Amino acid sequence: MLLQALIWFILFFYLCSAAFIVVITPARIAQFTYDFAQDIRHLPYGYTILIVMMIAVSFPPFIGHTTLLNLFGFTYGLRGFFPAAFGSLAGSAIVFVTLRIMFSKRLRSWTSTNEKWQALEAVIRTRGMPLIILIRVSSFPPWAWSNSLFASIAPVSLFQFFMATWFTLPKAMVYVFVGSRIARLSDGEQRNHMDTQTKIVNGLLVVGGISISVLASSLVYHLMQKEIKRLHDSPSERDELAAEALEAAEEAPLLGSDSLRSP
Repeated sequence: MLLQALIWFILFFYLCSAAFIVVITPARIAQFTYDFAQDIRHLPYGYTILIVMMIAVSFPPFIGHTTLLNLFGFTYGLRGFFPAAFGSLAGSAIVFVTLRIMFSKRLRSWTSTNEKWQALEAVIRTRGMPLIILIRVSSFPPWAWSNSLFASIAPVSLFQFFMATWFTLPKAMVYVFVGSRIARLSDGEQRNHMDTQTKIVNGLLVVGGISISVLASSLVYHLMQKEIKRLHDSPSERDELAAEALEAAEEAPLLGSDSLRSP
């Protein structure tokens, strides 16, 4: 499946990145990254570069949304949350509208012949915003693919999708915070002026931020799986089909391998 291949690619990418860091040494890479981030920060409209990148990675099959959230914090500190939030909201809305306009015929053709997708749309019409929000804040599928998934679900309006995306911002704030702490530890000059206690505190804050993000993602994933199980256990055939559609989200009309072809 396409999403499985994507997951393996991401794992391979991070393994290669880890090997690269070991060879070059973390301190040199951290200092280079910090200096590069400062160059962006001192540009008159440097934040617009990151916002444009955020919008770009909101389109499938690109990845890197979480990394860019870290980079906003790395470059601008906690103030980076505001352009990061703007980029996330704008990027997701642009993807949603673009895919809806470009592939409207494909979407109608798919829903008219796929019983599982019809059932999913019916369930979302019934459950409304709570289910939309739950799917949106889930870590799976990844950011860009989640944007495409919602563009595939006809009953979800732009307003509903946009409001549900706001619920992803607390997690985004955590990523920005982690990036801001990593920046302080990446600059050799700042590290040299830190005592051991300060370094430990900053390290613990980074670990704590990552842990909070992982726990929150795990909780949402658990709730999502619980909802899918509840749909499976429902006596309604419609709910059963909807659960199967959620489990096979990579088969959505705008997530398939030929989704970028003309309808």
